[in-house]
Amino acid sequence: MNHYDFDRVIDRRGTDALKYDFAAENGMPEGLLPLWVADMDFQSPPCVGAVLEEIARKGIFGYTVPRKPYYDAVLSWYRTQFGWEADRRWVVRTSGVVFAIAAALEALTKPGDGVMIQPPVYYPFAQVIEKGGRKLVCSPLVLEQGQPDGQYRMNFAEIEEKISSGQVKAFLLCSPHNPVGRVWTREELHRLGEICRAHNVLVISDEIHSDFIWGDRQHTIFATAGDGFDDFSVICTAPSKTFNLAGLQNANIFIPNQKLRRQFRAVLDRMGAELQNQMGLAACRAAYESGLEWLDAVRHYIRDNIDYIGEYLRNNIPGIHMIDPEGTYLVWLDCRGLGLDDAALNRLITEQAGLWLDAGSIFGVEGSGFQRINAACPRVILQQAMEQLASAVSAL
Repeated sequence: MNHYDFDRVIDRRGTDALKYDFAAENGMPEGLLPLWVADMDFQSPPCVGAVLEEIARKGIFGYTVPRKPYYDAVLSWYRTQFGWEADRRWVVRTSGVVFAIAAALEALTKPGDGVMIQPPVYYPFAQVIEKGGRKLVCSPLVLEQGQPDGQYRMNFAEIEEKISSGQVKAFLLCSPHNPVGRVWTREELHRLGEICRAHNVLVISDEIHSDFIWGDRQHTIFATAGDGFDDFSVICTAPSKTFNLAGLQNANIFIPNQKLRRQFRAVLDRMGAELQNQMGLAACRAAYESGLEWLDAVRHYIRDNIDYIGEYLRNNIPGIHMIDPEGTYLVWLDCRGLGLDDAALNRLITEQAGLWLDAGSIFGVEGSGFQRINAACPRVILQQAMEQLASAVSAL
């Protein structure tokens, strides 16, 4: 039974919420309906609120280091949800996944080394690679054309060609993929891993969206996709997307290879980043121990929202096509049927429709003509967004 009111609209304006309160700082008009950054407009599970309230009542917010129950909760989650028997020694805590990716590149590659990504992809990937003095190497995903249910595929021939040339030392994998919503099959990940292993390429796998998988698909943790893959894997996880905890700054990075883990920890020590947020640690443990019922309910609600977007577009805005996501609560909208360039498309979205979405071009040139919308919000907000979009498109 669903005891949770996901239809409730919670006013987040005036709370210094990135999603709502920083339009001007992001070069956007004030007053837009925001469905961009990947956090939910739902309250986190009650078990999280309860443990945070208990800490707040004590009123002491000192240095906090988790003990065995924390690790038990994390490991139990990955055992029961994904069948992964991980080891507590593999877990390194950080403040977030993007920070962990940057730290891994610093620790495990050298300046000038090539790092491969698959655009259109989560835009901080390119930022941390280039700002860290590494060389950005792209193998764009290939979108199947001419099929109503066309999906993106990896270009294995190009991946192998560029990796075998020796220019790539690390592969930054987005799994499930943000923004296109692919859930990579075990076979795809195995093929990728064999290429990387053959050429001594480290795989850093961002699996932060792995708890949102749709239909009968299954998420495969990269380290389990082939024998020995854990020896060259850095698996980046966090409860933040799953339970709407991004502001609590807590991630769990799995590095099975002891040598790689020591190098990674050395960078954290050099940065003075060995301690995490007290509230984040408590929230993570509570969510993994007691948040599954809430997660099942929110997944059902979000999937219905995604289906609503697809149906609404088919019936009302034929110039925009939804790439049906296999995972994540982010929806990739193919707007190329409108015949607009990116500047005109962005003006349509912001000025005519009054929406704040993520422009596809920020995910790489391969995202030109696309927009990303966040489906993790009350249905009434999504209905308003779709109606505003339809009105704007009809006025073209």
